[in-house]
Amino acid sequence: MNLGTAHHVAIIVSDIEKAKEFYVTKLGFDILHDMYRPEQDDYRLDVKQGTLRLEIFGKKNAPKRVTNPEALGLRHLAFYVGDVEQTAQELNRLGIETEPIRIDPLSGQKCTFFRDPDDLPLELYGG
Repeated sequence: MNLGTAHHVAIIVSDIEKAKEFYVTKLGFDILHDMYRPEQDDYRLDVKQGTLRLEIFGKKNAPKRVTNPEALGLRHLAFYVGDVEQTAQELNRLGIETEPIRIDPLSGQKCTFFRDPDDLPLELYGG
């Protein structure tokens, strides 16, 4: 069995318009599909940047994350970038707050965290 490549990551958001503003306008993902699904009474926004594809589902009344970030399931989504400091500065200029940059003690790589509009932890990881 070869499961070496992930196809997509799916996330649920409370407000599809805020998610579009964040992931498309600010983070630069391209929209592949943008649709309302009446049978599920939700929205689905498929976006892509490079080889990373996100399926973003806008659901009314979805429960909030239980803890921060230590609930079972997805802990965070990490984006590999060539320059963590420069990318963090770009996010800050867009009004997206980042944590202080630190070094991953296992890899020696730089990393920092930021959050999407629903408080999902996102990481910048790399050089």
